[in-house]
Amino acid sequence: MLRRTLTVAVAAVLLLVAPATAAAAAPSGVDLQTKLDAVAEAGMPGVFAEVRDGRRVWSPTAGVIDVRSGRPVRDGLRHRVGSITKTFVATTMLQLAGERRVALDAPIGRYLPARLVPKEVGGRVTVRMLLNHTSGIGDFDTELLRSAEDIVEVGRTTYTPEQLARIGLAAAPTTGWSYSNTNYVLAGLIIEKVTGHSYRTEVSRRILRPLHLTDTYFEGSDPTIRGPHMHAYVPWSPDGELRDFTRYNMSWLYGAGEMVSTADDLNVFYRALLTGRLLSPALLAEMKTTVPTDPENPEAGGYGLGLYWIQLPGGKVWGHDGSVIGHQTVSWHTEDGKRQMTYAQSMSFYQTAPGVPHPIDVARAQFWIAAFSDTEAVTARSAPDLSRHLVG
Repeated sequence: MLRRTLTVAVAAVLLLVAPATAAAAAPSGVDLQTKLDAVAEAGMPGVFAEVRDGRRVWSPTAGVIDVRSGRPVRDGLRHRVGSITKTFVATTMLQLAGERRVALDAPIGRYLPARLVPKEVGGRVTVRMLLNHTSGIGDFDTELLRSAEDIVEVGRTTYTPEQLARIGLAAAPTTGWSYSNTNYVLAGLIIEKVTGHSYRTEVSRRILRPLHLTDTYFEGSDPTIRGPHMHAYVPWSPDGELRDFTRYNMSWLYGAGEMVSTADDLNVFYRALLTGRLLSPALLAEMKTTVPTDPENPEAGGYGLGLYWIQLPGGKVWGHDGSVIGHQTVSWHTEDGKRQMTYAQSMSFYQTAPGVPHPIDVARAQFWIAAFSDTEAVTARSAPDLSRHLVG
């Protein structure tokens, strides 16, 4: 969610690593645990993951739930998953398209009032353009989060989706593919207009309940995370002391990123999505029709309708990532849904020098690659820089 440099930190450059020649054995639980331990040893307070290969499941954890008590991280914790919310919203919109209640290529002015969306925007921007971030609409979080003080104030404020939409629509427009949280605020409002229910109700009815995702919910303005969870930390200037943002009003993200979930629930969801349980083949194909996220390197990754692909050294994976204040999540999956990885960490915005990868980035990249590799050895050989494709 928060991809921009703020006063409190400089965005780290992700150094990815390439696997050695593939062997026959799948990742071992001990191997993955060692690699996740390295993330905590590099400075991450707490981290957990769930890796699946067919029916085999590994759930390594490392670090502590909170730095004061020193309680160890355990499996099954809930976590703010940020922009991964967008895949749920897009799936719901595509189901409505399958029911012919929404047309993907219809202008959004058909569904949203002119008092909210200016006529020029409402007539030009389509539903599809919202979902794949080609609308040209600015991002409201650029306006909300301009300073460290803003980070504190936003977490104390309750916003309506209409407020967020107006902020984004008044922001500087963009061109080409440009990630904007405003798009998914508007998408949530379209779902509500078409169905007469809140977007949360529709996502719950269509996805959460049928898949029995009992640990996934919408946080909204309640600043607490229900159930066991890691604390959320940001290194705070000037000395980098960890500041706790666990209590935080998430109404500022609405359909763009307010969900809480677990690694297990996310893996269940993405496997169901990619294997056709939630969308027809034609609608899933629409979702997977992508635009390049990096025009200079179109073979590195692409964004579809709330779902992106990224090229790892071991092959293509699909999914989404999400970053909010203090929590970050990455959920990637092979196209057949067999090999899966959901990774969650308890700190964001750690500082690094421009162009120099933080040790945390090196360690977590090794874990990510290992999750999709059939080899025990992961080396720091030169590999494509995929940091620009972490969009959330």
